[in-house]
Amino acid sequence: MLRGTFIGERTTLSGGRFPEAPLSSEIPMRRLTGPPGFHWFGYYDKFQFSPDGRFILGNEVDFENRSPRPNDPIGVGMVDTVLGDRWVRFGTSRAWSWQQGCMLQWRPGRLNEVIWNDAVDEPTGRRFIARLLNIETGRERILPRPVYTLSPDGRYALTLDFARIDRMRVGYGYAGARDATYDENASERGGVFRMDLDTGETRLILSYAEAARRPHLGLDVSKKWHYFNVPLVNPDGTRFLVLHRYRDAPLTDQMRADPRASAKYVQGKYGTRMFTAGMDGSDVYEIDPGDTSHIIWRDPEHVLAWTRGQKWEGENGRQAGYWLLRDRLPVAEPVGKGVMTENGHQTYVPNTNNEWILNDTYPSREDLKQTLYLYHLPTNRKVVLGRFYLPPEYTGEWRTDLHARVGRDGRMVCIDSAHEPGIGRQMYLLDISPVVGP
Repeated sequence: MLRGTFIGERTTLSGGRFPEAPLSSEIPMRRLTGPPGFHWFGYYDKFQFSPDGRFILGNEVDFENRSPRPNDPIGVGMVDTVLGDRWVRFGTSRAWSWQQGCMLQWRPGRLNEVIWNDAVDEPTGRRFIARLLNIETGRERILPRPVYTLSPDGRYALTLDFARIDRMRVGYGYAGARDATYDENASERGGVFRMDLDTGETRLILSYAEAARRPHLGLDVSKKWHYFNVPLVNPDGTRFLVLHRYRDAPLTDQMRADPRASAKYVQGKYGTRMFTAGMDGSDVYEIDPGDTSHIIWRDPEHVLAWTRGQKWEGENGRQAGYWLLRDRLPVAEPVGKGVMTENGHQTYVPNTNNEWILNDTYPSREDLKQTLYLYHLPTNRKVVLGRFYLPPEYTGEWRTDLHARVGRDGRMVCIDSAHEPGIGRQMYLLDISPVVGP
């Protein structure tokens, strides 16, 4: 079904508590979506732009500022930038979160296929699945498990138990289902799965039990409750990384019902480390034993991570910051030291020889503005693209992070933002070619 939406010109704001025009005139920007409905994409580690750059994927919802309920649907669609930024809706989902959406993304190696997660209700209960759609022919297939990330060749996906994540951390799993290992703190049956996107064949490649058996910073964590999140395949498809997290117990219903729910407020302290492994789950390596946060592969052997509190050979300790980690070797080097100093959502800009990093920040305490910027590694220079006000009602799991996503040609960037008064969260498109080059 096709439906037009209001398309904004370059954003200029004034008056009240909202900022003046958030970008300089040198950085073209326009709003892609608008009322009716609220639009966003979510996490920064997916292909949002079609291979030719014409279509930009997104989600549409008719409410904000509360947790998703099991039967809350969202629209799944894309913006056609050739036909007047028209919103094209091609599906729905009942398996989504504010932070990561429904894992909507383009299938690598295919021109017209998209995939996203959904839920089906069966006599035995709710089950999460993935839908694979050819947007040109309309042909759709259902895959037996939800997806998180896809391999660079588009042949397979890595999947997680989103019902378990929902019990462990508010805002990142899916409501309404019971995870398969509900009563087990560290099951041999659950963990990271690999799924063939053509056949649906699935196999477990890294279990909770295997992670739990490995001491963390010298501590026995086998009695904790374990889960995984954010698996990512490296650029040549030979290895993957994943965050391993654990806590004393799953969240209680009282914790989940708290409107201020966030990782720091009600969820208590949880342990985090990062593993890498071969695509069959072999050769598991603890690449980062510390409190890993946002991560991205730079190349098949290096991971750029925001991490803090680790100790490395030759150092007494280490400050929080961006570090480039070497897979399967205890080697790390700082990135953006003294310049890129705040945790954000980092991405290497394509076609720049990894010289440019796109990044953002969380809202500042002083004025609630999120900064969007580019960082140039050779010159240790930051180029601020804009600062976007985030109204205080956007908090906890339903906050609107910018989650900057770069197009495949490295020239266009899409963000989620709620800075414009009266229209809620929407998607915005920026042209960064004046900075990184034509």
